[in-house]
Amino acid sequence: MQATDHKTAIERGGFILFLAVVSLGLLMIALPFVRPLFWATLAAIMFQPLYQWLFVRMGNGPNRAAIATLLIITVAVLIPAFFIGGIIIDQAVAVFLAFQDGKIDVAAWFMQVHDALPAGVQSTLDSSGFANLDSFIARAQDFARESTGVIAQSALAIGSSAFGFVLAFGVGLYATYFLLRDGRSLGEAVVAGLPIERGLADRLAEKFTSIVRATVKGSIVVGLVQGALGAITFSIAGVPSAALFGLLMAIFSLLPALGPALVWIPVAIYLLAIGEIWQGVIVIGSGVLIIGMADNVLRPILVGRDTGIPDWIILVTTLGGIGLLGLSGIVVGPLLAGLFLAGWAILQEQREAKTA
Repeated sequence: MQATDHKTAIERGGFILFLAVVSLGLLMIALPFVRPLFWATLAAIMFQPLYQWLFVRMGNGPNRAAIATLLIITVAVLIPAFFIGGIIIDQAVAVFLAFQDGKIDVAAWFMQVHDALPAGVQSTLDSSGFANLDSFIARAQDFARESTGVIAQSALAIGSSAFGFVLAFGVGLYATYFLLRDGRSLGEAVVAGLPIERGLADRLAEKFTSIVRATVKGSIVVGLVQGALGAITFSIAGVPSAALFGLLMAIFSLLPALGPALVWIPVAIYLLAIGEIWQGVIVIGSGVLIIGMADNVLRPILVGRDTGIPDWIILVTTLGGIGLLGLSGIVVGPLLAGLFLAGWAILQEQREAKTA
């Protein structure tokens, strides 16, 4: 009997080792396409309600519904993204080259604003030591140059590896089609195969889906809306590289409280200081009444309280995720934080249930 149990344990261990080796091998094979597969998964989760509507209410078959959903994603999301991205990249490259050629001088801009201020304000700044901020100005110029340089270098990197980009993009679309069509059954199979209690697996899967949807809608959609509003405002005010400033505003929207104001307030101050009064007033009015309110209006509608994650944790994990994984970190960071908090909350519930 003991020999039989020992043999069974060895066989089970061997099978687990086999699964681990095969899974690791598959992960290594799929590693070059992890990012397109990740974004394909996000797209399938976000547009699953649209697929279900086309499939159930419109009476289409699963293949037709998936193709129709993919066409809508392409026309409504991907094509505008490529178009706007091309404009932003062109502006970033132009600004980066202007920095290299010395056509943009942050120190001259600072002195121009300083000289345009009222005499009383100038004397206050001078007495406080703000009139000569050489190190600060140098760092600000370096930051601006490096920021635009990163975007320009990313554009050059995409252009130099066009085949890899097209291949990854094609894999992403291909995977999105199958994930839209078979996503529910695949998700149920994954949850059923997890080596944890089914009830806990269901709760974690539900948390995973809610966090993904809340993060995409709360961070990406709201940020894009604020960035678009900012770009339109800057275009009306005649600010150069308005699309690039809109992108910066979308990125800064990840920061709570101030967010986009870190972009439009300096622009408004500069416009007012150089005498472009109505342009500065437009930027201020749009920043306060439209851009600032967009977050307060859209976020509760799109997100509600789906994440249950404190704002400061979302901020830290989002910035940390971006630093580690790039654009994918916007979702991965808060997702890991949400699963971490959910896992510990479940563990606490189990401990309380045992002691009760």
